[in-house]
Amino acid sequence: MIEETTQALTEFTRRYCDLWERECGHPPASSELTGVPSPCTQETVQDEIYWLPQPFTLAKNLDAVERALDLRIQPAVVAWYTAQFAGDMTATLAGQTFTLLQTWSEEDFLRVQENLIGHLVMKRRLKHSPTLFIATTSSELEIVSVCNLSGEVFIEQLGTSQRTPLAPSLEQFIASLTPSRGL
Repeated sequence: MIEETTQALTEFTRRYCDLWERECGHPPASSELTGVPSPCTQETVQDEIYWLPQPFTLAKNLDAVERALDLRIQPAVVAWYTAQFAGDMTATLAGQTFTLLQTWSEEDFLRVQENLIGHLVMKRRLKHSPTLFIATTSSELEIVSVCNLSGEVFIEQLGTSQRTPLAPSLEQFIASLTPSRGL
């Protein structure tokens, strides 16, 4: 599961970077990440940084999340957050646009784990099954999550148990995405 998800994410990232190179003549660019240290930063041009994915240099686990909640995390989600350092990427599926959340640096990896813990604590308090977010949508009330029990990927309405299925697995979700430069 880890290897398949890592390969799918690596392939998607390659297609995403190729799209930027083809359409803009440079690697993916971000104004939000300007000045935020990362091994991904290639060049700063005016108010944007150009970035490329880099190898993940930490232990490939989410042990802090697992220990905090006494919960074993879906291996595919572990792969999602530990396959690489990269900027967030935009993708479409069935006419909907998503921002795929990635780990930008070693420091960012700590923040991601803290946010996952907070999300799982909220799910526990609401007595909902555990989910792990992997992407955002255009709505502040919806996120793309992976069910920690089944591995299914869906759009989740925050604060509710309402879910819209997207794919039976994270690997299949990634494979069905079309890279986009976003808005």
